[in-house]
Amino acid sequence: TLDLTCRKAPCFVTFSEMEKMANIQAEINEVQLLVLSVTICSTLRFYFIGKKCEILQDMNRHLEAILKEKAALRRRLIKPRCQDSLPIEATFHKYVVELLAEAVAFIEKLESHLQTMRSIPEIPNMMKNMDTALTKTEVLVMELELLTEEILKWREVQKVYSS
Repeated sequence: TLDLTCRKAPCFVTFSEMEKMANIQAEINEVQLLVLSVTICSTLRFYFIGKKCEILQDMNRHLEAILKEKAALRRRLIKPRCQDSLPIEATFHKYVVELLAEAVAFIEKLESHLQTMRSIPEIPNMMKNMDTALTKTEVLVMELELLTEEILKWREVQKVYSS
């Protein structure tokens, strides 16, 4: 009878088996997640390697085109450009001098014009800041007016007390 009562209850056996199955399933899920992450990483690596390869191929094609025109580029670089002159009729010399003066003036003003062009996208933000500053100034003016009125009232009170 002792041997018969000593047997394990079937519910605990099932519970331990279910716990083992849950642990195995967790290990399987972990391994699947690891395999999935390795697959994603390798796929992304190949994608970015492919992009880099395309960029390198484009650069290679560009350099090959330059090498094909190497002789022409060398001739252009060796040939002095500053000694070239354009034949201009004597009647137009006056206009060329005026044109050169205008060109010099334009080049002198070019940097300021470029700076103006660069600042155009910032204009809305600058206007917003100016509106904010104007509003703050108006608030300060109103506070100053109130303070001035209080000072004048205080002065009147002081005159009454002193007299």
